[in-house]
Amino acid sequence: MRAIVYTETGDPSVLHVVERDAVEPAAGQVRVRMVVSGVNPTDWKSRAGAKSGEELPFAEVVPNQDGAGVIDAVGPGVDAFTVGDRVWLALAAYQRADGGTAQEYTVQGVERVHHLADAASFDLGASLGVPAITAHRALTVAEDGPGRLHPGTLAGRVVLVAGGAGAVGHAAVQLARWAGATVIATVSSPEKAALARAAGAQHVVNYREADAAAEIRRIAPDGVDQIVEVAPAQNAALNLQVIRNRGAISVYANNGGDQMALDVRAHFSLNVRYQFLLLYTVGQEALDAAAQDINAAIDDGALSVGEPAGLPVHRFHLVGTGAAQAAVESGVVGKVLIDVAPA
Repeated sequence: MRAIVYTETGDPSVLHVVERDAVEPAAGQVRVRMVVSGVNPTDWKSRAGAKSGEELPFAEVVPNQDGAGVIDAVGPGVDAFTVGDRVWLALAAYQRADGGTAQEYTVQGVERVHHLADAASFDLGASLGVPAITAHRALTVAEDGPGRLHPGTLAGRVVLVAGGAGAVGHAAVQLARWAGATVIATVSSPEKAALARAAGAQHVVNYREADAAAEIRRIAPDGVDQIVEVAPAQNAALNLQVIRNRGAISVYANNGGDQMALDVRAHFSLNVRYQFLLLYTVGQEALDAAAQDINAAIDDGALSVGEPAGLPVHRFHLVGTGAAQAAVESGVVGKVLIDVAPA
């Protein structure tokens, strides 16, 4: 089988194709024939490292955390999956040298593998993982909000999604709408505004063309209940202006800088909760809960990808994994997918 690997950190040129035998799954594992691999910012950041040539935790690494495919073999003691099952993967490469989805077959523990409904495309399955689970976590950490999502759990609540045209923002808009929220998305261009609306945001604010705080307060006079935040350093002042008492701000990225300044007294007075989140260390219970709710949303037809759904897809072949990661690194709008093999 073919696999993409790197043996040192650096630019996309460190990625190369190797041929190797497929590994048999051990107890508690399954082997997945990959159809589509999804690319996220975490994938190129892991490959780039802090500096080029930095020592890796393993001699050789297969990249990419997310993907979708078909169960090809089942190890001893596995009852939840059978050969032929369609599945999506999340955190496939985490703490694994050879687990990444940028290869034709990957062996995974069952905790990283989730059933994919027959009606769902492999493109959708490969677009879930990091973005959708992150969005789910961001929507379920408010002090007086729901710990799980299903229709009605966010009814009566206003959710503000910063960067509504990004992959996490797109998933957050769709999941929040499915759960009954009123969704406001902030964007930086008319093109991104169109994508956020296509995803399902009822209100879209272009912060480069309008007074964002005034517009958000016009939509939500009492303030927003939850904020899904991609750029906390840049948006701290805006968030304070629009958050309601006991509101929650979920931070999943550091776009715009690693340092942020907060008005402590003002946040005191509003009982604001800042929740930082990282999937790698959030715990298996939270990952499992998110996957279950995501699959329920898929069953309800609430999740989709592609430009008509607000998330354009950019396709690459397996041998073009370097170019795929470079596209994500350059900030391409939409979802980057790698076609590994025919379905």
